[in-house]
Amino acid sequence: MTHYLKKIPDSVFGLKNVRTLAAVAMLLALRIVLGMFANATLACFGNTVKLSAAFIPIAVTGALFGPVPSALVGALGDVLSFIIAPTGGAYFPGFTISGLLTGLIYGIALYGERLSLPRIAAAWAVNTLVAETFLAAFWLYTLYANEPSYSFYLTARLISQAIKCVPEILILFALGKPLEMIPEKVFR
Repeated sequence: MTHYLKKIPDSVFGLKNVRTLAAVAMLLALRIVLGMFANATLACFGNTVKLSAAFIPIAVTGALFGPVPSALVGALGDVLSFIIAPTGGAYFPGFTISGLLTGLIYGIALYGERLSLPRIAAAWAVNTLVAETFLAAFWLYTLYANEPSYSFYLTARLISQAIKCVPEILILFALGKPLEMIPEKVFR
């Protein structure tokens, strides 16, 4: 457990480096762009399944720089995306919290570790259960004035995540080998 908790101060220390800050800023920009343009809603599932590539820069930041930078990319990506291109409703901070948690989860699970398929699948599963399913269903239930029921949103989120499971894990696994080849001293 202390091994994983040690990653938090290590990743904070890494933010003192200008190269690290520049790389994290570019990944934040990529998260915003992918969130705005690299997404689609599958109508065949009643518009409940939204495919998006915005998770990729968050996970990459987590693998390269740790939990704090990836949490920043997740949270700031949500806020800045709303500022740049509001989606029609008011800003809701719950999804910013989910973005922050997504970054923390990927950073703690992937930073300084061999990016194996089981590790990536475990990180994806924890993120899916915590941030993308139970918490997102709660945010939607809260946002839409408790109509319909929480179980409706939870079921919709479970279906959505089940459909996205294999493609998202395989994308992260495909990125794993190139990421492992980047020497740590490049950004330190």
